[in-house]
Amino acid sequence: QVQLVESGGGQVQAGGSLRLSCAASGSISDINDMYWYRQAPGSGRELVASLTSGGSTNYADSVKGRFTISTNNAKNIVYLQMNSLKPEDTAVYYCAVDRRFVVSVEGATRTIRSWGQGTQVTVSS
Repeated sequence: QVQLVESGGGQVQAGGSLRLSCAASGSISDINDMYWYRQAPGSGRELVASLTSGGSTNYADSVKGRFTISTNNAKNIVYLQMNSLKPEDTAVYYCAVDRRFVVSVEGATRTIRSWGQGTQVTVSS
């Protein structure tokens, strides 16, 4: 199992910056891909950024050029650097990681996703 704990959320004025951290513990050697999601009040959970085990990143159009996902060398902390924040970035931010396992001799895999508890980000105008 993997446990995830987010930190770094808070309240900031529009145009400001925050860096979210997500510390992973447990079976971290099995972690493949890492993600940041967010959920605003009354909305569904939205994928904000992803980081594959190969180092590829992907971002939601709404945050491209403003947010950066990264990890430390040990790959047990995933960060989300958020710059030029806007009021519409206000949401609860969740980190998630995938662990992928080979479950058959034919190479079939199973993916298990773990979630953090979320951290609130509030951007005021």
